[in-house]
Amino acid sequence: MAKPLSLDFDPIARADELWTRRWGQVPSMAAITSVMRAHQILLGRVDAVVKPYGLTFARYEALVLLTFSRTGELSLSKIGERLMVHPTSVTNTVDRLEKAGLVSRRPNPLDGRGVLAAITVRGREVVELATRELMAIEFGLESYDEEQCRQVFELLRPLRVAAGDFAETPAEDDR
Repeated sequence: MAKPLSLDFDPIARADELWTRRWGQVPSMAAITSVMRAHQILLGRVDAVVKPYGLTFARYEALVLLTFSRTGELSLSKIGERLMVHPTSVTNTVDRLEKAGLVSRRPNPLDGRGVLAAITVRGREVVELATRELMAIEFGLESYDEEQCRQVFELLRPLRVAAGDFAETPAEDDR
């Protein structure tokens, strides 16, 4: 986990003030800088929890995804699609999980060139243990209550829609 900066001022607020003086007010600069810093903080906190299990957050996400599947296995292409990552990243992730004995691979019977990744018994044990620890620290978001976490999700949702992650349907709006 990253060492706390312990500054006596908010460097992002200071950057925003200096930016405003030089180029004018651009609230999106302070917002993106805050999001990027939050990403660093959260990834550091989460990785500190999953590292003792031989995982990174990306590997943890892949294991969770496999536990969500009906059969405990998915094609590598489906894993990439669901985790929104490049096929090379999926291959690397599954390679590491396989070396750790947390997943196994087998040919996809529905696609002669495809491969399925299946979570192992050990993979299920590890994901359960890591999940308990991550939930205990609220995935690093313990500074926020449930409503604030929902608000963060909703604030970032239009960005994901605009990026083409998914097509928002009226039914999703009504949830």
